[in-house]
Amino acid sequence: MDQIQILSYSPELNPYFKSINTAWVEELFSLEPFDIAQFEDPEEVIVKPGGTIIFAKLGEEIVGTVALYKTAEDTFEMIKMGVSPVAQGKGVGMILGKAILEKAKEMGARKVVLYSNTKLKPALHIYQKLGCTSVIPEAGKYCRCDVKMEIEL
Repeated sequence: MDQIQILSYSPELNPYFKSINTAWVEELFSLEPFDIAQFEDPEEVIVKPGGTIIFAKLGEEIVGTVALYKTAEDTFEMIKMGVSPVAQGKGVGMILGKAILEKAKEMGARKVVLYSNTKLKPALHIYQKLGCTSVIPEAGKYCRCDVKMEIEL
């Protein structure tokens, strides 16, 4: 089995951010306006305001991605964690989760929050293993999200 390599953000990888995440969002939900904005211009919407995106590479293929969106001076939202179907069950999600939390610390985060859905049981399991705990979500934050979790770093 090839090693999973974590790649830092570069604009050339933007198509993978869109394709990997669009696949799971459209399979289970529908794209919301914020999704479209993030996919169409991740550099402007996520990176320039102080966030980042990382990618997982398995062999020669980009198989996963996750991003941090800066919401406050020391708080980030973990967004758009996705793993290609060919790489699911290989630990890619856990590796991405650990890497993005480490990146959050490097970027000065004291807290990371995330929003998810009870349909996404494998993702919720990963978040719990990473140390995230459930909190009460704000009403109407995102249409598809019925779970909010956070972790203090």
